[in-house]
Amino acid sequence: MKTTAKFEEMPHGSIWMMALRSSLLLIIVCGLAYPLASTGLAQLIFPYQANGSMIKDSSGRTVGSELIGQTFADPSFFQGRISSIDNNAAGSGSNNYAPSNPELLKRVQASVARWEKENPQVPIARLPVDLITNSGSGLDPHISPAAAEAQIPRIGALRQLPEEQLKQLVEKNTEGRDLGVFGEKRVNVLKLNLALQELALTKK
Repeated sequence: MKTTAKFEEMPHGSIWMMALRSSLLLIIVCGLAYPLASTGLAQLIFPYQANGSMIKDSSGRTVGSELIGQTFADPSFFQGRISSIDNNAAGSGSNNYAPSNPELLKRVQASVARWEKENPQVPIARLPVDLITNSGSGLDPHISPAAAEAQIPRIGALRQLPEEQLKQLVEKNTEGRDLGVFGEKRVNVLKLNLALQELALTKK
């Protein structure tokens, strides 16, 4: 003799209430509690990073973030990498040109011509590639130590500062590899230019 299990059908009203309660619970936990808790912990443990790693000058004025590159029009400052988005953090990215793209060749030629005009003391053979190429994000705040050192003759001439003093400034602002192993040595351009400004002020 076969028996068939019988299930009571749940009223539609109960199903909707259960779904509503579950949704409200998830909204409170995932949409409010978790973000508030993670934000609070970040502010407590890593306040500098949580607030955008902002950099201030000697007067206490916020001048930018150490995570985002800036464009320095004045040739007496160290220049960073090319940015196809003008270092606009609202949307990172680059043109992603292939090496065969004529637009890339045109842009590189323009960058090289500008380098020759602004840095007559430094031959093209000593021009580091990171000064004429875009980073993947278009927001890279760093350049290589070689890229910083290649700009020393121009800056020394414009600011009438000894090149040896500028080399020491670059060395002082060179960051090592992460954990001593990962990545490459690099120089944060904004931090270096702030140090350069301080050096110029003390010279006066």
